[in-house]
Amino acid sequence: MNNKFDNFNFDTLAVRAGQQRTAESEQSEPIFPTSSYVFASAAEAAARFSGEEPGNIYSRFTNPTVRTFEQRLAALEGGERCVATSSGMSAILSTFMALLQSGDHIVSSRAIFGTTSVLLTNYMTKFGVETSFVDLTDLDSWAKAIKANTKLLFLETPSNPLTEVADIQALADLAHQHDCLLVVDNCFCTPALQRPFELGADIVIHSATKYLDGQGRCIGGAVVGKEDIVGADVYGFLRTAGPTMSPFNAWVFLKGLETLRLRMEAHCRNAQLLAEWLVDHPNIKHVYYPGLVSHPQHALAAKQQKGFGGVLSFEVVGGKQAAWKVIDATGMISITANLGDVKSTITHPATTTHGRLTPEQRADSGINDSLIRVAVGLEDIEDLKTDLARGLDKL
Repeated sequence: MNNKFDNFNFDTLAVRAGQQRTAESEQSEPIFPTSSYVFASAAEAAARFSGEEPGNIYSRFTNPTVRTFEQRLAALEGGERCVATSSGMSAILSTFMALLQSGDHIVSSRAIFGTTSVLLTNYMTKFGVETSFVDLTDLDSWAKAIKANTKLLFLETPSNPLTEVADIQALADLAHQHDCLLVVDNCFCTPALQRPFELGADIVIHSATKYLDGQGRCIGGAVVGKEDIVGADVYGFLRTAGPTMSPFNAWVFLKGLETLRLRMEAHCRNAQLLAEWLVDHPNIKHVYYPGLVSHPQHALAAKQQKGFGGVLSFEVVGGKQAAWKVIDATGMISITANLGDVKSTITHPATTTHGRLTPEQRADSGINDSLIRVAVGLEDIEDLKTDLARGLDKL
C-alpha cells in the first residue's frame, strides 16, 4: 500500500488510499480496460514474469484499477494485502483452494450463506476437505469440533439471515491455540462497522457486491490478510485459476468505498427504527436484529461493532403462505435476494438464499418457513413501515 496514507483516518482512506495518478493528472481514478501490457524490452518482460521486477503483466492478475481497489480496501480493513476476485463466492473458494489440501478439516459456523454451505458440503468434499458445522455462538462446540487436521475456522458475523453475532476475539484465541486460521466474512458490517483484524482474525472476506458497492451495480469479492498468506497463496491461486475482478467493477467499488461509512450509518439508523416498529406488530412472532436489547448478543455486538448493521429478519404468524403474502403485498421494497443496496430488499430465505439446503439443514440453522429477511435501504423510514404494513396488517 502507498505509505503516504498510513497515518490517515477511515474517511480519508476511503476516498484517497491506493490512488496513484498517471501522467494525465486525473482527479478520479481511471479505468484501465486492457488485457495486456507492453514491455520496454525482452529483459523487462522476463523480469516481470519471474517476479524479479514489479509491474503489470496481464490483467488476469495485474491491473491498475483493480490494484487501487485492493489497496484501498486493505487500508480500510487494516490488512497488509487484498486480493480482489470476481464474486464473493469466488473469494471464499479462492481462500479454501489456496490454503487447504486433501485431508484437511474446516470448522464452520452452521449459520452461513446457503451457497457457502453448499460449497463446503457438495464441492470441497470432492477435494478431500471435510467440514464440521457448529453453533456460531457456542464456543464449546467450536472447541470440541477442532481436530488434529483442522486448518481453519470459518464464520460470518452477524450471520445470514438471523443476525447472530460471534465473539471474534474468543474464536481467534481458540483458533490460534490450535494453530488454525480464523476466517471472517465481514460482508454484513464492512470495515465501517467492524474490523476483525483488531480482534485477532487472520483473513477477512467480502462480497463486494453488497455494501462495498452499495447500489447493486456489480459483482465482486475480496480476500484481505497478511502478505505471506493472502499475498502469496491466495494471489497465487488467482493468478493461476483466474477468478478475476474486472477493471470496470473495481472502479465502481472504488466509488462505493468513498461513501461507505455514511451509508452504513444510514442503513443502521433505518434498520434500528424498523426493527423497533416490527417488535410491536401483533402479527410478528419474533424480530432478529442485534440493535434490539432483546437480541441474545446485543451487548457483544455493541462491544465489537460500531453499529448494528442494515439487515434484519422476522417471523410472521402463519408460516410460509403468510410470509409470502407479506412479501407479495409490498409495493416499493424490492423482492430480491441481494442485499447491501440503497434500495431496501425483501426475501424468503427458506426458498431463496437457503433454498438449496435440506429441510434438516435449514432447521438446524433456525431458518423456518415463517422467516422473512429485509435488507433495509435508505428510503424514508415511514414509507418502509407503510410498505410492510400492507401485508402485515392483513394476516
